[in-house]
Order: sequence, then structure tokens, then C-alpha cells
Amino acid sequence: MTQPLKHYLQFTSLTADEYAYVFQRAALIKKKFKAYEKHHTLADRTLAMIFEKASTRTRVSFEAGMYQLGGSVVNLTTGDSQLGRAEPIEDSARVISRMTDLVMIRTYGQDKIKNFAANSRVPVINGLTNEFHPCQVMADLFTYIEHRGLTVHPLDCLKGKVVAWVGDGNNMANTWLQAADMLGFTVHVSTPNGYEVNPAIAGLSNSDCYKVFADPMQACEGADLVTTDVWTSMGYEAENDARKQAFADWCVDSDMMAVAKTNALFMHCLPAHRGEEVAADVIDGPQSVVWDEAENRMHVQKALMEYLLLGRQ
Repeated sequence: MTQPLKHYLQFTSLTADEYAYVFQRAALIKKKFKAYEKHHTLADRTLAMIFEKASTRTRVSFEAGMYQLGGSVVNLTTGDSQLGRAEPIEDSARVISRMTDLVMIRTYGQDKIKNFAANSRVPVINGLTNEFHPCQVMADLFTYIEHRGLTVHPLDCLKGKVVAWVGDGNNMANTWLQAADMLGFTVHVSTPNGYEVNPAIAGLSNSDCYKVFADPMQACEGADLVTTDVWTSMGYEAENDARKQAFADWCVDSDMMAVAKTNALFMHCLPAHRGEEVAADVIDGPQSVVWDEAENRMHVQKALMEYLLLGRQ
């Protein structure tokens, strides 16, 4: 069975029911991976990966994942592709999608990936844009579900939970808001002045899915999950010194974790700067699940790629 053409450009590209399926499938795929069982559902399929932003976890997770599904990978970077330079994006999409079965793009503006998808004959996956990072939040949610018990319905353990977002109102924050809006949990957002989340970007249907706190300690009170990101995202390096000053009080430390629930988890999408956005004793402490979170990028992306190409199995 072949899935009708579907792209994954932001978290809202799938429904809650589809996420339930993808998480269940990811659990199965991960279990087989740990048992060294083959799972070659995408044999003879090819993934094109286009990187306009540098990457470690995105490249390794997609490339290793596609090989583990029995497929192959073509890796393109800004230096060896014509995406949006000598060749219009529309033409690149038409050509690349005739030669491959899936395209993953890690780039700057969301408009670029939307334009590519509009002209593609195959599914397009957002590996990261300035506005959204859906694959990461999907992995984060799967990690939370995994640690809190994969129930009959995997989304049950997310209902009514509180996620504390401490730091920049960036692509991760936007995506967390979308996830909360769809899946029935709440995000406590705390950012410095001038770095707030813009809910219009997330396109929320329910403003009750998030609360804003000037004090990051208050945002963390009673949280089930505390999460953050680097203070200076890729493409904003010129602001680094100013951001270090503005974000000085937004380092997730043991005091913030102490006011969260006693069983709260800590997540970070990595790379991390110990002593800046997170204290070393937090990211390396017992409540941190960042390494499971990093690995789970690969497993949920395998389930996603399989679903986009083959539908439900």
C-alpha cells in the first residue's frame, strides 16, 4: 500500500491519530533495532538530504535510519546543490523528486521548504527551519511517552501535563506550542524580554495551551518536563554577546528542577553549552534523558519516513 502524497513541514502536518500510530510504530522499530532484527521496509527507496544549515544529529539520524530501513541516501549541501541559487527552488524540486523517493531539507526560512514541497512529487520532511523543528519535538514526545509508559494509546500520558520551556522563543518553542495545542498539554513559556514566542507563527487554535512567565522559576513550578535550547540558534551568531547578557537568568539549574515535579524529566535538543542554557549537574544528572532523546530522533524518523511512503503497516 502506498500512502497518498503527504509532506511533514511542521508539527501540524500530522493529526493526533497519526502521531499515535507513528509513536507505536517507532516503539516497534526501536525494539527490533535493539534486538538486531532487520526492518527493511524501504528497500530500494532513496532519501535525498539537503543541508543549507550544518548538522550532526539530523544527518546521522536520517542517514543511519534510512540505511537501517534498507534504503539509500543522497547527501547534498549548500556547496554542491543549486537550491535557490543558479536554479529556482521549483526546478530543483521537480528534478530531485523524479530521482528519489523522499526529501529531507534543513534550511533557513519555512517558505523555502514550502515552495519545494509544492513542486515535489515525493514527500518532503522538515529537518529544521528558522520557524519549526517538528522532528525534534516528535522525538521529545516519544521519549517522554517511553519514560512514562507506552499505554494502549500512547498519547494518554501527555494529557494535562506541563512542559516548561526556558530560553529563546525560537523554532523549538513554536513547535512545542503546536504540539500542546494538538495533544492537550500546556507549555509554560519563559523568555527574556525581546525574545518572546510569537503564537501567530505557531498558528494556535487554543491560546489556553500555553502560559507566559517573566520568571523562569515560576515557569518550572509543577512542570512534568523542563526543556531548553541554546541561547543563540544557527544564523543568529552576530547576536551572541547580546544574547548571553539577556539570557543570564535563564540557565536551567538544580533550583529550577527542584520546583518542578519530583519525577520531572529534563530535555535539550543539543548541542548543549554547559554553564549557559543548562547547568552541568542538570544535563548530566539523573533527571536528564537527553541521550535517549537524541537516539530517538532516529527511531521516530524511521517510523515517519515509512509512514509517509507506505502508510499504515
